[in-house]
Amino acid sequence: MDALEVRNLHVAYDRKAVLEQVDMTIPKESLTAIVGPNGAGKSTLIKAVLGMLKRSSGEISILGKPYNPKNRIVGYVPQRGSVDWDFPTNALDVILMGRYGHIGWFKRPSKQDIAMAKEALQKLGMEEYADRQIRQLSGGQQQRVFLARALVQDAEVYFMDEPFVGVDAKTEKAIIDLLRELKQKGKTVIVVHHDLQTVPEYFDHTLLLNRTVIANGPTEEVFTKELLQKTYGGTLAFFTAPGEQRSG
Repeated sequence: MDALEVRNLHVAYDRKAVLEQVDMTIPKESLTAIVGPNGAGKSTLIKAVLGMLKRSSGEISILGKPYNPKNRIVGYVPQRGSVDWDFPTNALDVILMGRYGHIGWFKRPSKQDIAMAKEALQKLGMEEYADRQIRQLSGGQQQRVFLARALVQDAEVYFMDEPFVGVDAKTEKAIIDLLRELKQKGKTVIVVHHDLQTVPEYFDHTLLLNRTVIANGPTEEVFTKELLQKTYGGTLAFFTAPGEQRSG
C-alpha cells in the first residue's frame, strides 16, 4: 500500500489548466520532495489532494482509501505567507489546535493534550515562547509553531508547503531533524521544496513536476541533470547535480 496515489488528476483555474494528467504514487515511510519551477502546480497539487481545491477530474487515495479530512490521518503545514499572523492567540494555543481533531472543537484540552503541545514546542526549541503572541514571533519561529501544530496531530501522512522558505539555519536544522524523526516513526512526509541543492541530502524520494509529472521515484534515480533540465527548461541555471563539478 502506498501513502498517496493520484490518478488522472486535472485542475484548472478559470478554465486554464494548472495540472494535467497527474499520475503518481508516493511510498509509505518516505521523505518526499515535490520539486519544480514557479507556476508548476506544486502547491496546487497538495491542495487538490486535500480537497482544498476543486479538481476537474482525478482519483486520490491516502493509505489505500479515499481521503476524508475527518479520519485524522493527514497533517498539513501551509505556506507561512498564507496564514493570518495577526490573529490574537499565543504559540501554545496554536499548537493545541492540532489536537482538535482528536478532542473536538467544543471540549477543553486535557492535561495530556497540553503536555503533548509543550513537548512539541520543546522539540522545536520553542518552549520559552509558549505564551508569546504569534504576531510577535519571527518568521522562523512562526514556522516552527506550525510544525509543532502538525506534530501533535499525530498523523500518518504529512503535507508541508515550503516549510524551509525564509527561515534561518537553526530553524532549517530543527525542521529537517523533525522530518527525519517522523520518518523513523513510520510516518510519510511530502514536502514542496524549492532549494535544489539540499534535495539529495534531505529527501529519499522526489517528484519532479511541471503541470504534469516529469519523473517520480527514489531521489538517486530521478534527481539527475537531464530530468531537472526537462522539468525546469531554460530556467535551470547554476545548478550542479550530485557528483558533478562546476566548470569554469
